[in-house]
Amino acid sequence: MPYAAITYRVKPGHEEEIAKIFSEFTRVDTPDLAREDGAAAGRLLGTGVFIKDDVMVRVIHYEGDFAEVGKHMARQKGVHLLEEKLQPYLAQPRHTASPEAFAAYFRDATMRSIAQLTVDTHPAAG
Repeated sequence: MPYAAITYRVKPGHEEEIAKIFSEFTRVDTPDLAREDGAAAGRLLGTGVFIKDDVMVRVIHYEGDFAEVGKHMARQKGVHLLEEKLQPYLAQPRHTASPEAFAAYFRDATMRSIAQLTVDTHPAAG
C-alpha cells in the first residue's frame, strides 16, 4: 500500500494558523475511490500533515491508482474550503478552484518517492 507526499510552500511564522485550519478540516465523504464509470479505483487509508518553517507536506496512504486520489479530492467540498483558507498563508498562490486546476496542482506538487518500506516488504528474519 503506497504513500505519496504533496508539498506546500507556506509563509514562515504561521504554523499555528495553518494548524487551526487543518484541525477544522471536513474529511472526505468516502475513502473509496471510483472512476468516472463508477468502477472501484482504490481507497484512501490515511493522511498526515507536517509543517516546518516554510514547508508543509501532506502524506497520503492509499490503495489503487494515485491519479484517482487527486480526482477524488478535487470533488470534495471540504478540500476546496481548506484550500481557500490556506491561500493567505501560501508563499506561492495556486489555482485549485476547478477540478482541472486542482488536478494539475496535485500532480505538480507530488514529491518523488525514493523509498517506501513496510513490514510487508521486510525480508523474513533468519
